[in-house]
Amino acid sequence: MASALVLIVIHILFLLLCSPASETQNVVFQPSFVNTRGPAVTAMLYGHTSNITLNLQSISPTNVTGSFDPPSCRPGTTQWILTSEQVAKTTVQVRLRLNHSLRLCGTNETNSDCCINPLCVLETLQVSACEGNTSQASLTIQVKIYALLVSANTGFDNKTIIQNQVYRPFGKCPCDLTFNVCNLRCCCDEDCSTENLQRFKNQCLLGPFGGELPDPEYQCSVQSSQSSPDWFPFLCVTSPPENNPYLGLFYQGNTIAPKPGMSFGTTVLSAPEQLNGYIEGNPILTINDQYFTIPQTLNGHCVANAPVAFLENFDVRCVTLLQACPTEAPLQTILEDLRVVVTNGIGGDSVVNVTDKVATDLRDFITISEHFGPSGSECENVTLALDYNFYWKGNGITGITLTRTIGTISLNGSVPVTTRYSASFLSGDIKSEPNSGNPGYQVGRPVIGGILNTSMENDTILIHRAPIHLWEPVNSGLCSNADERPVLFGENSTSGCLLPVSQQNLTECSLLRDSVRSLQESLVKATLVARNGRPDALSLGDWLNISYVTLNASEIEDSNSSSCTDVPAHLHIYVWSLVTGFVDEIPQKSIKAVQISYGLSSWKLECGGGDSSVCVDPTETQMLPITSSVTFIDIPLNTGPPKTRYQINFTEYDCNRNDVCWPELAFPFTRFYTGESYSQALAKGLILVFCFIVASVLGTPWKQIRQIWNAL
Repeated sequence: MASALVLIVIHILFLLLCSPASETQNVVFQPSFVNTRGPAVTAMLYGHTSNITLNLQSISPTNVTGSFDPPSCRPGTTQWILTSEQVAKTTVQVRLRLNHSLRLCGTNETNSDCCINPLCVLETLQVSACEGNTSQASLTIQVKIYALLVSANTGFDNKTIIQNQVYRPFGKCPCDLTFNVCNLRCCCDEDCSTENLQRFKNQCLLGPFGGELPDPEYQCSVQSSQSSPDWFPFLCVTSPPENNPYLGLFYQGNTIAPKPGMSFGTTVLSAPEQLNGYIEGNPILTINDQYFTIPQTLNGHCVANAPVAFLENFDVRCVTLLQACPTEAPLQTILEDLRVVVTNGIGGDSVVNVTDKVATDLRDFITISEHFGPSGSECENVTLALDYNFYWKGNGITGITLTRTIGTISLNGSVPVTTRYSASFLSGDIKSEPNSGNPGYQVGRPVIGGILNTSMENDTILIHRAPIHLWEPVNSGLCSNADERPVLFGENSTSGCLLPVSQQNLTECSLLRDSVRSLQESLVKATLVARNGRPDALSLGDWLNISYVTLNASEIEDSNSSSCTDVPAHLHIYVWSLVTGFVDEIPQKSIKAVQISYGLSSWKLECGGGDSSVCVDPTETQMLPITSSVTFIDIPLNTGPPKTRYQINFTEYDCNRNDVCWPELAFPFTRFYTGESYSQALAKGLILVFCFIVASVLGTPWKQIRQIWNAL
């Protein structure tokens, strides 16, 4: 009986130990704890956020244990405003903003929207991600904010007269720069209350700017018997306070207009006056003297109203999480709004000519296949792309065309839509392209590639720009959704992406090699490369052919069905450059050769690590890497004519191959000597010359001359 009870107890303990302590959380805050001293807080919530609601409350530790209570979904009252924004399918941006003024209350002030004490806010907040009445994750925020030392009547519209200190004696408090405002660390400022002075009483500004006006060290009144030398009374100066040397620390006085404080509100763009046509980089203007705007990217974020710069092409993608049918621009556009009248820069106007194009295949705009299923609602005439063509000549615009791509999107929950916006400047049929230097390449600018257009008549040569790219993985790192980035001159780089490969793919090695090679070849569409950073599209002399190393891949089918050899998994680009001249003492580099080679690898699926499903299921995939890299090789510059036989054999005066360097005997007296200051080196040199002359005069030759002179 006792043994049976022991077995039951052991079984119960085993179940308790093996059962999970809690369910796995579906969401998580990053970061989960924030310590802030400002009126705004931002955090991210990751995970399945579709059924999640946010709850904000103020918490305090218990008197018994000193710890906080578990997260709760009961709503609380705080002085903070909680907002959230869905930035991705599984990501929510959480923002908190203090709904209270941080201005320090004045004496006998009754307004409640101010801070009574210098420590204005001291509390602990808790944001809970709730699913129903259950908290799935929590964010703890420790807030400690001090009040601002600004009075209520502070304004920015008045002008401050700064008196010319050159012709006036010192004021009693030079650091009091702002009227009716306590200036930080200015202890002589009469606008500072006692509480304000307590905060920085140990960090007061010193010297003349802080109200301390010490007498100059050469004044006769500062003579001290302990520190002053004996000759001080003969050289000291007695001068009035108006001639104080500290006056030079201040700027010349004039009338200035104070700049307004920084604001995070929406800025109204005011167009500058356009003179004598457009130049490269100038914003294009409408007839209403406003910027002509197209959605663009700025620091990785899409901006709906970004000015278009003259002769600057762009092609951007913007991803929007569509949860309902759009009703405003840029996803829902009106034809009349797109027909903007633009100032052409040469005394006339140009109207945007709009052409509509209906997209039937939405795979370029919606990449997730699960969103193509049936749904209950459809969004018609959604603007998926806006492609502008600007035709220009000289400093003006001769015409503008717009191709608007629209389509119908079926909503199935939240649908990520990728929209395209581009602008191309065309001079005739030739597209304006940015250069990478003038004339030599600049480090960090893209290497310019090209393709020879053989369809031109009358034997005219025309070279179109073509990209030379490397892999730039994003999100999951798969090659199917990886981006491409240009090869930048002078910057060695290596990048890659992942390709899912199954056991079934390894049974068809030839097809696998061709697929990998086609992926690698898509990076380099150019057959020519520009010698310099400003090539002429009509001159073949400014371009070089790109050479390829022959790929010696095996033509025999692999007998082993579990691996494939000679897979071109690595693309390497070699670029040889040379300094061909100097412009204002700046070396100008040009490209002498470009070679592309492939690195061959053997691919085999790994079944170790406890995961053998990839070797059992022929359709199960495993990620294998594909890489691309670029290496820049500098060709050394051979300066000067070749050495003669005499220079090679006679090394007595060669400072590089001889310990004694006679040509540099007077090196310490030249400007090239940096071991010490030039004045010290010259003084020491003159002393050595003087000693040499004295030694010569007092030496044996002069002694014999004096003996002969005395004997006469």
